[in-house]
Amino acid sequence: MNARLDHRNPLVFDTHELGRRPGALQRLSRSVAAPKDLGIQGVVGVPEGAPVELDLRLESVMEGVLVTGTARASAEGECVRCLEPLRLDVEAEFQEMFSYPDTDDRGRVKAEPADDAEDDEDRLFVEDGLLDLESVLRDAVVLALPMQPVCREDCPGLCSECGARLADDPDHHHDAVDIRWAALQGLAGSLQGGEKDDNVSGAEAGADEKQEK
Repeated sequence: MNARLDHRNPLVFDTHELGRRPGALQRLSRSVAAPKDLGIQGVVGVPEGAPVELDLRLESVMEGVLVTGTARASAEGECVRCLEPLRLDVEAEFQEMFSYPDTDDRGRVKAEPADDAEDDEDRLFVEDGLLDLESVLRDAVVLALPMQPVCREDCPGLCSECGARLADDPDHHHDAVDIRWAALQGLAGSLQGGEKDDNVSGAEAGADEKQEK
């Protein structure tokens, strides 16, 4: 079960008005500040404290409260191709069941404490008439965000040789040199240098012979 919930937390909602009357319905709209790490860490996410618009439908059912909602916010990150900052609108839809702690997953009242503690770890509960949407919101936003965000669909990225941003210079290119010819050019350069050295040595030898004569 959740730790004791704080009703002052903007992502904690009060369900007392619903009671436990199956079919009771409540609609809510709320603007909340984004919690920390709302997104894909190091890639793209909603900045902490940024506004998140929530439209919610809370419905009382036999086993608990069914929450259906939509979250809208602006996410920030950087393009995976050109590494430029980007901003995108994200809309995430979600639906989650918050169970009453004294019922099983079929809505039946538990006569005795259940032994399936591992199953309870995966369930969310209504606690003292309150429910916390933070984990649900986080999961929904992460699923709605792109794993590889781009500033635009046709972003050409960066030059693989010098790192220049290709969108700024569409004609940017480098003269390609076949590595096989590059090796021959290096060899030709060394040969030309060797011939020059031989010519200089021959000239110096001729000068020495003339001085001896």
